[in-house]
Amino acid sequence: MSTGSGGKRGYDVIDLTDDEPPAKIQRHAANYNAQRRPNPSQNDASSYLTPPASSAPRWSQESNNSFVYPQASSQQHSRAEREAWLAPRNDRARIDLVEEDDDDDDYFAAIPSTQAASVNTESLHHYGDLPTKIVGVQYYRGYASAGEQVLFKREPGNPYDRNAIRCDNVANTQMGHIPRRIAAKLSKFMDNSFLHVEGELAGEMGQFDCAISVRMYGPDPQSEEGVLLAAEMKAEKLPLNGLKAAEKEEQAREKAKKEAEKKRQREEQQRIAEARRAAALGGTGLGARSMAPPSQNGWSNSSQAGPNAQPVMADILEASQRFNPREIGHATDQYGNKEEALKNMPLADQPKGIRTQMLPYQLQALSWLLDREHPQLPPPGSKQAVQLWKRSDRQGLFTNLATTFSVKEPVLTAGGILADDMGLGKTIEMIALLAADKEKSGQKCHTLIVAPLSVLSNWKTQIETHCHENSKLSVYIHHGAGRVASAPADFQQYDVVVTTYQTLATEYMPKGKNSASKQPERKLRSSGLYSVHWNRVILDEGHVVRNPVSKVAGAVTALLARSKWALTGTPIVNSLKDLYSLLRFIGITGGLENLEIFNRVLVRPLKQGDPSATFLLQAIMTAFTLRRRKEMAFIDLRLPKLDEFVHRIDFTTKERERYDALNAEAQGLLQRYENKAGQQGKGAGEAFQHLLEILLRMRQCCNHWQLCGERITNLLAQLEEQKTVDLTPENKKALQDILQLRIQSQEDCAICLDTLHSPVITTCGHSFGQDCISKVIETQKRCPMCRAELKDDTCLVQPANECGDDIADDEMDLTQSSSKLEAMMEILAATKSENGKTIIFSQWTRFLDIVQARLDRDGYTYCRIDGTMPAAKRDEALRALAEDSECTVMLASLGVCAVGLNLTAANQVILSDTWWAPAIEDQAVDRVHRLGQKKETRVFRLVMDKSIEDETIRVQQEKRKLAQLAFSERAGKRENAKTGRLADIQRLLRPAVSKEANKDK
Repeated sequence: MSTGSGGKRGYDVIDLTDDEPPAKIQRHAANYNAQRRPNPSQNDASSYLTPPASSAPRWSQESNNSFVYPQASSQQHSRAEREAWLAPRNDRARIDLVEEDDDDDDYFAAIPSTQAASVNTESLHHYGDLPTKIVGVQYYRGYASAGEQVLFKREPGNPYDRNAIRCDNVANTQMGHIPRRIAAKLSKFMDNSFLHVEGELAGEMGQFDCAISVRMYGPDPQSEEGVLLAAEMKAEKLPLNGLKAAEKEEQAREKAKKEAEKKRQREEQQRIAEARRAAALGGTGLGARSMAPPSQNGWSNSSQAGPNAQPVMADILEASQRFNPREIGHATDQYGNKEEALKNMPLADQPKGIRTQMLPYQLQALSWLLDREHPQLPPPGSKQAVQLWKRSDRQGLFTNLATTFSVKEPVLTAGGILADDMGLGKTIEMIALLAADKEKSGQKCHTLIVAPLSVLSNWKTQIETHCHENSKLSVYIHHGAGRVASAPADFQQYDVVVTTYQTLATEYMPKGKNSASKQPERKLRSSGLYSVHWNRVILDEGHVVRNPVSKVAGAVTALLARSKWALTGTPIVNSLKDLYSLLRFIGITGGLENLEIFNRVLVRPLKQGDPSATFLLQAIMTAFTLRRRKEMAFIDLRLPKLDEFVHRIDFTTKERERYDALNAEAQGLLQRYENKAGQQGKGAGEAFQHLLEILLRMRQCCNHWQLCGERITNLLAQLEEQKTVDLTPENKKALQDILQLRIQSQEDCAICLDTLHSPVITTCGHSFGQDCISKVIETQKRCPMCRAELKDDTCLVQPANECGDDIADDEMDLTQSSSKLEAMMEILAATKSENGKTIIFSQWTRFLDIVQARLDRDGYTYCRIDGTMPAAKRDEALRALAEDSECTVMLASLGVCAVGLNLTAANQVILSDTWWAPAIEDQAVDRVHRLGQKKETRVFRLVMDKSIEDETIRVQQEKRKLAQLAFSERAGKRENAKTGRLADIQRLLRPAVSKEANKDK
């Protein structure tokens, strides 16, 4: 990346090591600032010689999204020239640098431009506000309003001043520049990414300038960088009023925490006193459970009166604790339309081509879909907002509620997010939309459906099921090695083309066809899926694209279509960035399509409790999303009752010894990590990885001691001695085990700082999203975490299969039992007389192997579905569950059941282990308790008493509460994210201590 004549690449490195001393940071900053100093011969006027009219295009009256430029003169500059002045990466939070040698020319490597479009800023800290103005606005032909959001862009190539800071509106149209004197102060902070600056107009636009407030953000003020930044800002006489306000708020929070802690202690003392009084009167106390003594084989049998007694379900239920995880609520529901408004939505007529009788709420959804395909601006005189656009007080203008950006004719989004609960019929609602469109137009509906591979054939089957024979939609499945590069005419023969996310991503950016620093242009191509301007695009399981910087997200956003739809029961999985990715896909306008603006006006204020941000989120959810829950009274699914229980099990003496040994090791590793992290010493990263590994072993030990292998431990020790390992079959399997551990722990990609997407692990033991690390390898050839050499993609290891499931282990003794296995078999035995079917879920397929061997010995007829099986075998298992009356049990991995399966043939669920993310367990249960379920449904969560599983249940409940209150917003920087995970680990291993800490939060 060039920074001017003779400049070196300086601030766009991807290097995530943490061991650079402050002196090197300062030296890099000094070297880089020397390149940025203005030429003394340049004009020293107080404001820029802003390039005249051509640099400030006006809105075209003919087309809302195009600009008209006056005829250029010798003093004017084209838009391409002005764009060339910009710094490619001038607006991201600072990333630490590391130096291996003195050769700076080869030191830095570019971040792929696919990730440069937006910046994650929601976790930055407010340092201060600087009142100033935009100069040169006489050439701006747009409209400006007080409160309007403004983007700042550095122009190191500006021939009038290399410190130039350009001001653009949210449509990326130049408004003017920051005055030279202020720009000279700010530019060096922006160039080194010490500061992130944001702008908001502070008044109406005058003839030559416009008042603006510059808000300055940076890293944690308590960090070494934050202290250094504050000192530098003070030296430059930049205001630090934001830090002072934050200090006052922190003092108020500390006071409130102390008062809350005193109140908690009083309540705890009162509770203990009441418990003692109850005990004195002969009560057993809360949570007590009568347990029978261990049977002769050593396994605890709580429900059996004797060794030959048949387990009775009533006894098992009495020994279990009723559990309703959903009572905490759904994260997005409180922000969308209220139930009364949803109940009164109009109904559409059922299309003639649909033979399945649609339910009333499904016809309401069809009406909503048809309406959103042809949105209309609010009529003159209306006070209503449509897609956040409202008629302005100024005649003929529309103003966006989120960004205060005003235009004459805003572009509305055709499409939306259909986020109904799983099992309500999103598929038939969309098929009805296609049928209604075809009936109205009399032509093919030319729709592209993008779906996960596991549900690819489901669309063809569902269309055949729900459509009349004489009105069927023609379907073509575009997937597999045998597909050809189809011409537009080939696709246009069909009503519906179905493809996978991976196929689409491959066609979007074929390997070797595009460099890592350049995305394909968004235009029609000569062949393939991008050669057609579709009538509509539908994303099934739309949350697949929740990472906005992933290749898949870029691929779906680049599709050209009249309308775009996303189907998902979980529009927000981890953070509001998930919702942003979907909104960007469907084509939201007004500035929210820019992640920086989205964070600025919504995410950060929402985290800070700003009521206006809550109102804005409600407006967004109402405008673009339809979400109904199956519990809503008007839905009237008449689903049978769902009962959920936690069934606690005691360890045997031998099992407790094994578990306690692992627990002691985990406590020591946690102490080791905390010491090394506190001392900023090397080895903290390795200690953290060992800690995660031992936590996995503790969880596996709760199921069966044989799951606790040694491969991961051995490989971690090997990686400590050498940077990389050879990809022997044994090492590859070990790397896959580490990767699966990190997927289960919901670790982040260290490059984009989002949840691992298309996860891979390097031969040096670091995990990334495949899109991110592949681009880094192409440009840098080194791991950004440890700088180990990575020659090409052959240094990356993918999960063992699409679901990350384990393959069979021939060395396991499948005849050995465990307390949890015995408890599971008791439940199955007690269910025999009920004429029902049971799904047994586990995240470890090796545990399913043990259960399968036991089912064989006890004479059960069963089927199985997991990620190691080909699609044909999975379909065969689903048919057996649905059609074979003798098949009463299905063994299923949680991973493979994450999307698209209907398991209503069963009416009982056994969750044999606890999952870090509660949403995964909820999805598994919803596969059974959904539309089509005819029997009362029962769920058992098997939990070993006084173990990490007990604490995991509590952590899950905290995550649910957090999701409801703040959408589980994740920290934007890597260290903050690791701190969050460490807090979870501390809660698991030190529940007594962590509960006290949590009371303070």
